[in-house]
Amino acid sequence: MSDRKRRAASSSSGKRPKLPSAPDREEGKEPAGWLLRAVQRQREDAKDQSFNRKRLRFISETEKVTQGSEGILYWMLRDQRVQDNWALIHAQQLAAQENLPLHVCFCLVVPKSPLSTLRHYSFLLKGLEEVAKECKQLNIQFHLLHGAAGDLLPAFVSDRDFGAVVTDFSPLREHLQLLKDVQKKLKKDVPLMQVDAHNVVPCWEASPKLEYAARTIRGKITSRLPEFLTDFPAVEKHPHTAVRTAKPVDWDEALASLDVDRSVEEPQWAKPGTAAGMAMLESFIDVRLKLFNTHRNDPNSAALSQLSPWIRFGHLSAQRVALQVRRCGKNATESVASFIEELVVRRELTDNFCFYNENYDSVKGAYEWAQKTLNDHAKDKREYLYTREQLEQAQTHDKLWNAAQ
Repeated sequence: MSDRKRRAASSSSGKRPKLPSAPDREEGKEPAGWLLRAVQRQREDAKDQSFNRKRLRFISETEKVTQGSEGILYWMLRDQRVQDNWALIHAQQLAAQENLPLHVCFCLVVPKSPLSTLRHYSFLLKGLEEVAKECKQLNIQFHLLHGAAGDLLPAFVSDRDFGAVVTDFSPLREHLQLLKDVQKKLKKDVPLMQVDAHNVVPCWEASPKLEYAARTIRGKITSRLPEFLTDFPAVEKHPHTAVRTAKPVDWDEALASLDVDRSVEEPQWAKPGTAAGMAMLESFIDVRLKLFNTHRNDPNSAALSQLSPWIRFGHLSAQRVALQVRRCGKNATESVASFIEELVVRRELTDNFCFYNENYDSVKGAYEWAQKTLNDHAKDKREYLYTREQLEQAQTHDKLWNAAQ
């Protein structure tokens, strides 16, 4: 993206059109913040909810926690939250079972990529800061490690004498390679296990193969929802205290030290962290959900959930979102059905595509008929041809394209 384009984006993309305010709630209904209070009650009611082991797969050959160890480690990767996180829930249950302290770590590394921007990493780090504060309240040690997991994590596990490593799931090749790197260097008697805490139906349970389209995976996912779309038990204050505590994190310094593109400012409309994500979910349920089915494709209508940043960074669980929308949308059944289709079926189809198609980010990953069509028409005459700069600077015949820039 050109410097000119980035400067333009900094003023326009930092703000979104103001969403309609939530109307005064009817007499007898709770005021703002009602959703978080309801969710806290639901977690308490679900304290005996068991962990479905179909969410878990072992990466290592060994499965038994190393005896005489000093703790269990949750290597946080994609799901950057404390509550509603099946990977952390399992790690805590494992630590409690072994009478061991619980630790969480995140490996911070900035790749050379157009995605390495201030708005990306500020959202990530400020969300992690909220995670660290909640961990401290729950007697869980949070460690921020600077560097690639493959280089740092095995030595960190060995130095801290952790007896097992739990991590969450991502289908992207970079994350799968990290998993291989860690597994290769990890001590052979330390189990490494992965929990799909991002999908409602675990990716490897939804389908064992690449699915053709939403219509081919829809039934496979919806038929498993009674089994997997359950309430979450709370991550509670951990009963076993670590002897060696985590090094305090200077979050402002961590962000300032990163080599990222700072030409576009942080977004003003989206505040990072689970608390802000829950507030946005509440406003969606209160105001926009009823419009979703009929107005979601109208760019002039505020009908969307606006939840993408929080789900993408793992600050919100898609499973939590689905549970609350189902419970609170009884007067908007068509909108609920449309939203669940987008949130669960089509979003989890993308994980299936990336997990089972190694060329997921290339034209080579398209079906043969699609590649043939592209090749057959590659030399067709085009009515309009534009340079990249013309596209970026909104210098086209298309008013909608230009407005979107």
